[in-house]
Amino acid sequence: MDAITAELRAAHDVLAEFYAERLADALDRMPVERAVLDLFCDLTLAADLGINVGDVGCGTGRLAPYLAAKGLAPWGVDLSPEMIRVARRDHAAFRFDVADLRELPVKDASLVGVVCWYSLIFLAPEDRHAALGELYRVVKPGGYLVTAFKAGTSQVRRAGRSANVGVEFDLYWQTPQEMERTVTDAGFTTVFWGGVPADGPDSPAQGYLLARKAVADP
Repeated sequence: MDAITAELRAAHDVLAEFYAERLADALDRMPVERAVLDLFCDLTLAADLGINVGDVGCGTGRLAPYLAAKGLAPWGVDLSPEMIRVARRDHAAFRFDVADLRELPVKDASLVGVVCWYSLIFLAPEDRHAALGELYRVVKPGGYLVTAFKAGTSQVRRAGRSANVGVEFDLYWQTPQEMERTVTDAGFTTVFWGGVPADGPDSPAQGYLLARKAVADP
């Protein structure tokens, strides 16, 4: 494991309980995020390819009950063992595993969709092609990818200080154009994109992108 990945994992191990406390009911306060997730769920179910989806970078597993309530069967993966421990504790009805999104432990075309909710923002530019290629690999033809991200200028940022737990790590606030290019370069086709404007210097614009893997030729 490279030093940047190790730092990211260690930081999120420390942050697991902090996230569990602060983000448990975050979706209740975010109607736009619910709407984007609802669109993903509706389109994924309408594809009639199954119900198994991956929550890639699932953190404490907070999205699993929401996705399940919409009729999907979520499986969560995260780089941080502590995040997975908390997810299993707080959402015991669902499966969660430790994994790197650049090497997912599932077969080709085994998921009807993947959710990357603020998880692609940790990818350095040199890792994005391989990571999106892995997401493309595991999604069935006709399936979907949805991502939420912080919209910015694409420069690396040091994060973690605001939690006051003694950790820091790199993240990237990509422009919407760059995020879309990253996803489409992997082979997906954009279905929907949108965002919410920034609300002050410490609350950046939010971006949302929904894309589809082309249906296989008969």
